[in-house]
Amino acid sequence: MHIRDQLAAGQPTLSFEFFPPKDDIGFWDLYKTIESLKPLSPTYVSVTYGAGGATRRKTIDLVTRIKSDVGIEPMAHLTCVGADREEVTRTLDELKGKGIENVLALRGDPPEGQAKFEPTAGGFRFANELVEYVRQRHRDLCIAAACYPEGHPESPNRQVDLENLKRKVEAGVDFLITQLFFDNADFFAFRDRAARSGVRVPIVAGIMPVLSVRQIKRFTQMCGASIPKDLMRRIESVEDDAESVRHVGMYHATQQCLELLEQGAAGIHFYTLNRSTATRAIYQFIRAELQAARARSAPQPAAT
Repeated sequence: MHIRDQLAAGQPTLSFEFFPPKDDIGFWDLYKTIESLKPLSPTYVSVTYGAGGATRRKTIDLVTRIKSDVGIEPMAHLTCVGADREEVTRTLDELKGKGIENVLALRGDPPEGQAKFEPTAGGFRFANELVEYVRQRHRDLCIAAACYPEGHPESPNRQVDLENLKRKVEAGVDFLITQLFFDNADFFAFRDRAARSGVRVPIVAGIMPVLSVRQIKRFTQMCGASIPKDLMRRIESVEDDAESVRHVGMYHATQQCLELLEQGAAGIHFYTLNRSTATRAIYQFIRAELQAARARSAPQPAAT
C-alpha cells in the first residue's frame, strides 16, 4: 500500500515511529511491541536508521518482517549519513525488492561526536538530492520527507527553511511529516506559509507526549522545538511525580491531536521512543473520536 493513496482519499493517517535497537534481545522485544499494534490497525509504522545512520541492516530486517509477518504497512527511513551513492542504491534496491513501498528520505543527523553534517564522498549533501535520486531510481515508491514548523535548527531563518522545503517537495515528495512540536499554532502558521509558497502535498503532524521533564528538555534542545510556557509550568509543578508528569503530557498530546485533526491535519505520526504505551492510549482515544465523528456525519436513514 502506498501511504499517499490513503492521504489522497482524504483519510487522516495514524502512525507510529520506532528505532531498531542495537542488540538482538532489544530487536525482538521491539518486534513484539510492533506486532501487538496489529489489532489497532495503524496506517503504517516507520523505522529509523538510528543515530548517525547506524543500524541500517536492522532497519531493513525490521521493516521486512513488519511487512511480511505482522501485516502492518512499514515505512523505512533512508538518510544521506555515512553512505555513498552506491550504498544508498543497494539499500534502496533491497527495500524495493522486499516489497517495501514507502520510504522517508532524510538528510539525517551528524554521527555522534561530529558537530555538523558532512556529506560522505560520493554521497548526497541534502535531502532534496536524495529525494530526486529515489524518485528517479524507483518512480513508483511513495516518498515522505521531513519539515519543521519552527524552522530547521540549521536554517538562518524560516524563509530560507521554506525555500529548502519547496526544493525538496519539487524533487518528488508525496507527503511531509513534521518534526515534533507542542503548540498547534506553530503547525497551523507553518502550514499556511507552506501553502502560500506553493507546497501542496499533505502535511502529517509529528507528536511526542511529554513523559519526563529531563527527556523533553533534551529533545527540544536537539531539534529546536519550543515548549509552551503553560505546559512547562504544569509539568515542572509535578516533575517529582513521574506518573503525574505522564498524565499532563498525555492530556496535552491528546488535545493537540484532536484539534489538529479537527482543523484538517493530514494525519498524526507518533514519536514513540520505542515506548508505545502512552502513544497507544492516545491513539485509541483519537481513533474512537474519529469513528464517532464519521458516524455522526454519515447519512441517516429516512424516517418511515
